[in-house]
Amino acid sequence: MAQGDYIELHRKRFGRRFDHFEKLRKKTAREGHKRSALAQKLTGFKAKLLNKKRYAEKAAMKKQIALHQERTNKKASTDNIKEGAVPSYLLDREGVSRAKVLSNMVKQKRKEKAGKWNVPLPKVRAISEDEMFKVIRTGKRQKKAWKRMVTKVTFVGEGFTRKPPKYERFIRPTGLRFKKANVTHPELKSTFYLDILSVKKNPQSPTYTQLGVITKGTIIEVNVSDLGLVTQTGKVVWGKYAQVTNNPENDGTINALLLV
Repeated sequence: MAQGDYIELHRKRFGRRFDHFEKLRKKTAREGHKRSALAQKLTGFKAKLLNKKRYAEKAAMKKQIALHQERTNKKASTDNIKEGAVPSYLLDREGVSRAKVLSNMVKQKRKEKAGKWNVPLPKVRAISEDEMFKVIRTGKRQKKAWKRMVTKVTFVGEGFTRKPPKYERFIRPTGLRFKKANVTHPELKSTFYLDILSVKKNPQSPTYTQLGVITKGTIIEVNVSDLGLVTQTGKVVWGKYAQVTNNPENDGTINALLLV
């Protein structure tokens, strides 16, 4: 059984506490008072950070409310006004035509789709080639310096065999090859030790992606078949993307956050 399934299994068998939803309702009702008390108590830099966060939340909320309110669009009618009396229930419509604003719905869907691929670390520190590679001098006279040793953590996949020394340009040390990662599910709030399937994208360079170098901010594909995730059609999800959130070469382990 996967690491975080015991609580769910217990809930399926025995259900929740009788007062669970009442306690949840009260907790939600108290949340506003707690935030207000915190905002009044905080001072200095922490207060600035909290105010900035609240301002962003309120701005997003106002935009959402305005979006839902803008259902119809009023504009002056270009039709010729017919002669004669108009019934009282049509007086407010005189000279105005209403058109549904469908673009709002389309815009909202686009935003939701774009938000799916928001990554936890949008910006990462650039790594120079001097930091990434170590020059290896080979040959009888030690003048040939075309070989490079990768100093960061790498992933090479199953059945990997090194090239003969004569043709090998990039050396990936065995001690820095990793096959598994600690992946945290943001919604389940639990961490799983999963197999790495591939390195999807290293933001530093396409060359590093090709070599399978894993640095902070790299998108990796992990095997989530043990988690029991299914699609809307009922198919089992095999691989999912995750972003590396630490420096693996310093910590000796890969920590990643699953992109849900």
